[in-house]
Amino acid sequence: MAESRLMQSMLLDFYGELLTEKQRECFDLHINEDLSLSEIAEQSGISRQGVWDNIRRAEAALQEMEEKTGLIRRFSETRAALEQIADKAAQLIELSDGKAAELAREIAQTANELKDKG
Repeated sequence: MAESRLMQSMLLDFYGELLTEKQRECFDLHINEDLSLSEIAEQSGISRQGVWDNIRRAEAALQEMEEKTGLIRRFSETRAALEQIADKAAQLIELSDGKAAELAREIAQTANELKDKG
């Protein structure tokens, strides 16, 4: 369940601007703010069914965009690769000294900075 919410939140972060304002608002309130359909309906001034429809349409559109572009998949793969680079550089630092250790520290630092920016 938590992974599903995380993925839905990432979908909204990556592709949310492609949704209608109402879809984006309903989806955000439901996923990120954990509001019920009734609470969103009251806040948005639309019916509970309207909220449900907006959320389902938004989810379908977001999933379709990820299937077409794969941005989140590539983002996750890149982060994982950067973590591996940083780990291997840390191992190299322990095994070497002098200039080699210095270069390994720079590699680890760059990899971590890139990962943290993501």
